[in-house]
Amino acid sequence: MKLAVIEGDGVGKEVIPAALQVLDCFDLPIEKIPLELGLGKWEKTGQAITAADLEILKDCDCILFGAVTTPADPNYKSVLLTIRRELDLYANIRPLKPIKGIKGATGNTDFDILVVRENTEGLYSSIEQVGENEAWSKRIITRRASERIAQVACEYAAKRANHLTIVHKSNVIKADSLFLNTCRDVAQVHNVIHDAMLVDAMAYDMVRSPEKYDVVVAPNLYGDILSDLGGALVGSLGLLPSANIGEKQAFFEPVHGSAPDIAGRGVANPIAAILSVAMLLDWLNRPEQARIVREAVETSVNENIKTADLGGNSTTAEVTEFLVYYVQSNS
Repeated sequence: MKLAVIEGDGVGKEVIPAALQVLDCFDLPIEKIPLELGLGKWEKTGQAITAADLEILKDCDCILFGAVTTPADPNYKSVLLTIRRELDLYANIRPLKPIKGIKGATGNTDFDILVVRENTEGLYSSIEQVGENEAWSKRIITRRASERIAQVACEYAAKRANHLTIVHKSNVIKADSLFLNTCRDVAQVHNVIHDAMLVDAMAYDMVRSPEKYDVVVAPNLYGDILSDLGGALVGSLGLLPSANIGEKQAFFEPVHGSAPDIAGRGVANPIAAILSVAMLLDWLNRPEQARIVREAVETSVNENIKTADLGGNSTTAEVTEFLVYYVQSNS
C-alpha cells in the first residue's frame, strides 16, 4: 500500500511525524511517499500544488495530511480543495466524541455525533470572481453529489442509532431544497429515521443538547462550521480527526489548521493527527489496531499527559512518547 505523507505548514510539520511514529508501531506493509505541498512550496516555487504532485497522489492508496496555511492572495490555489476535487474525495467524515477526562465548553460529555459533510461542491466550488467593488462566489448543489453523500450518511446511521439529521437553509437559500429533498429520499429508501434542521438552529441546539444527534449530513460549508463548533463541545480542535473518502482513495487529516502562532514551539497537540491514523486503520479494515490507538489517547489524557490546549503542560514529544509506548506495549 502506498501512503502519501504531507506535513504541510505550521504545526503540520510536528503532528504528522508524531502520527507516523504511532502508525509505525504496527509494522504494516506501507510505502510512504513524502510530498511537500502548501504555503512553503508556494513561496519557493509560486505553486502550492502542481499537476505532477496530483499524479503522485492519484497513484497512492491514501494520504496522511497535516495542515496548510492559506494566504488571502487570490492567486493562491487551495491545496485541500484541489486534492478533494481532483481525487473526488466526496465524503468528509468528522467524529465529535468526547474523550473521557476532557470536558468541553458546556461540560456536556454525553454525546457521540458523526458529521458527514459533502466535500466537493457548495460554496467551496472555487467558482469565484473578486473585483475592486464586487466579489462573488457561485454555490453548486447537484442531485448526484447530494445522493452519494446521503448514501454514505445512511450507511453510517444504519450502523449506529439509525437516526439522520439533514442540515439545510432552504427557507432562505432555495438551492438547499435540492439537497434536503434528495437526502430525505435516500433516507426513506434505506429506512433510516430522519429529520431536518436549519443550520442556524442546528448550531444553537448542538450547544444546548448535543446528545440528541447521531449522524448529521450537511452541505460543504455547513458541515465545516458545525464540526468546528463541535471542537468546542469536545474540548479542543486538537482532538478532532477527519477522513475524506472517495470511491478508491482516502485522505486523513486533523481538523485543526496550521496554527502558525504556536508552530515550532513543541506544544502542538498531536492527538487529532494520531486519531486520524486510527481512522486510517479503520479504513484499512484493522479495527483492533484502531481501538488500541484510541485507547492509548484516552489513557494519556487520564494520566494527565496533555498539551496546553487541554489544560496540561506536556510537549508534543512527551505526548507522542507516551502514546508510542502504550501502543507498542498493547499490540
